[in-house]
Amino acid sequence: MLTSFWRVIKFSLLDLGRNFSLACMTILVLTLLLISVNTLLGVRLITQAGIKVIKQKIDLSIYLKPSVTNNEIKILEEKIKSIPEVKNVRLTSREQALEDFKAQYQDQPEIIAALSEVGDNPLGPAFVVKTDDPKDYEKIVLLISKPEYANLIEDKTFADTQTAIENITNITARIQEFALAISFLFGLIAVTIVYTTFRVAIYTERLEIGIKKLVGANNWFIRGPYLIEAIILSTISLGISLGAMWAATRAIDPYFAPLLGQANLLTNYLSSHILLVAGFEYVVVLFLTIFTSAMAMRQYLKA
Repeated sequence: MLTSFWRVIKFSLLDLGRNFSLACMTILVLTLLLISVNTLLGVRLITQAGIKVIKQKIDLSIYLKPSVTNNEIKILEEKIKSIPEVKNVRLTSREQALEDFKAQYQDQPEIIAALSEVGDNPLGPAFVVKTDDPKDYEKIVLLISKPEYANLIEDKTFADTQTAIENITNITARIQEFALAISFLFGLIAVTIVYTTFRVAIYTERLEIGIKKLVGANNWFIRGPYLIEAIILSTISLGISLGAMWAATRAIDPYFAPLLGQANLLTNYLSSHILLVAGFEYVVVLFLTIFTSAMAMRQYLKA
């Protein structure tokens, strides 16, 4: 039994040597297929991290009139905090608002001079409100837009970041669709090349296969070399694609770190999910090669 197994491996290696160029082409296409799948994964991770960063930077600023009293401020603050979706409410005093204004326009002396001419502090206190989901800011805007708060609120600023998030999501969807189409294309090419590789190998060895059948070789001994070839081609392709993915993540991560606010996003994900990623991709490519090779065997290797 062990002798037969080693003979099967020997025959599979000989077959790969005889059809070396086709084997290399098969490995190339399978590798490109896996790289396109990895690209889909990378785009998804970067998009999710980018949207998370944008959401964290969103807030609603509510500017109160300078004449508002401390009691009115407290009542409005409690009302805003009563909204379940509100995560945090920060109050900026009139004095702090003035200091922040001066710091913001310190390089524009004409604005600072105009502020000095006014005399008294013209700025009122302000609330900075944060929620987990940008959609929840609409509830706060509806609250402070009620007539009862018209005499308290000077202005409010709320950037329409939901549009930015939707734009990022749409662009990402297009990229993912493109990568998915490329993956599908490489999948079709891989099936064609794997099928051709095994058909050529089987055709060139059809006389040997006939002799093996005549001398009573079992089904495993005849089909085994081609199944081993499929495993070898799949393993080499997976190894190359994982190496390329690791190198790509190490090269790309530094460029995304300032934008995403975290270092080594892709590298850390790959390190912690390497077994899951490699296992899934290996099962997919192995199924593809074994299934395609089995189709190619049907004509000459009927049981």
